Amino acid sequence: MTADMLAAYYSKGCDSSAVFSGLEITKSPDCRKNLNKCNVIYFDVQWCMLDAGSPEATVTYINDHLISELREAYPDIPLEHVKTAYGALSRINNAAGERFIVIIDEWDVLIRDESANEKIQEEYINFLRGMFKGSEPTKFIQLAYLTGSLPIKKIKTQSALNNFTEFTMIDARIFAEYIGFTEKEVKALCQKYGKIFDDVKRWYDGYLLEEYQVYNPKAVVEVLTWNKFQSYWSETETYEAIVPLINMDFDGLKTAIINMLAGAAVEVDVKSFQNDMVSFKNKDDVLTYLIHLGYLGYDQTSKQAFIPNEEIRQELAAATERYKRSKAHQCAIEKYEKRADV
Repeated sequence: MTADMLAAYYSKGCDSSAVFSGLEITKSPDCRKNLNKCNVIYFDVQWCMLDAGSPEATVTYINDHLISELREAYPDIPLEHVKTAYGALSRINNAAGERFIVIIDEWDVLIRDESANEKIQEEYINFLRGMFKGSEPTKFIQLAYLTGSLPIKKIKTQSALNNFTEFTMIDARIFAEYIGFTEKEVKALCQKYGKIFDDVKRWYDGYLLEEYQVYNPKAVVEVLTWNKFQSYWSETETYEAIVPLINMDFDGLKTAIINMLAGAAVEVDVKSFQNDMVSFKNKDDVLTYLIHLGYLGYDQTSKQAFIPNEEIRQELAAATERYKRSKAHQCAIEKYEKRADV
């Protein structure tokens, strides 16, 4: 939704003045400064991967389609022999002085879905480097906004794109109050829709971002719409990802989750996480990943993780129960195999 909003606001390919009319942003004197006055490139990597037919073809697909659209938009600039989107943007900037806003949704799909394929990840990271890293992109990039579940991938101990400012569930900074619904907003919504605020708070509150208590916006909208207090989290794709994480069974991981289910908070070192799904080295890496996914809250001051609300408590309890069943099943198989051997 944020990516759609930014594209609608900046793009000179549409007139969205009526969409923003009457909203908070129109009170700013700078509101019309960039409204529908910029070149915007906006794509969803998840959709591109699906349309490309395979993860291996995704980067080529993105380059080819962007170059094709840029040729249509700038027919007088020769782009016939350009092979990359960033090469085309550079040539357009040199010829016409044009700059671009680039918005990428689900930027980390290839990092998550192809976590074991180093070739695909390297090709994709190199594409991002070409788009945003170094002195040349500063000439043709006016603004870049990427959104995803994971922070920018680290190469060893350094970020592959260290010229970005990152806002995460661990360090949200100035965007803390915009990542979800604030308590003030939820109180107003409960009053408007006739719901008991304390019930909504118990189920969906708990994310501590800077000084704000932040609520899961999807869950709040669902409960206000359907009046059913339940977990809406398992409808998302990330739910299945946490069961194998618990199965990793790093020393202390199971104990930490059980303690959090009982209401305790546990200390977490978030610095070693490599921002991917294969470089887990200890329980802290797994817990840090769960924080980024939203399954755990995080207190920057105490550097502790905790289960934020009843919705997540139920999801983690279900995942833990699956873990126990899988372990019991494995033990049963091992016992049967031993008996068979005897």
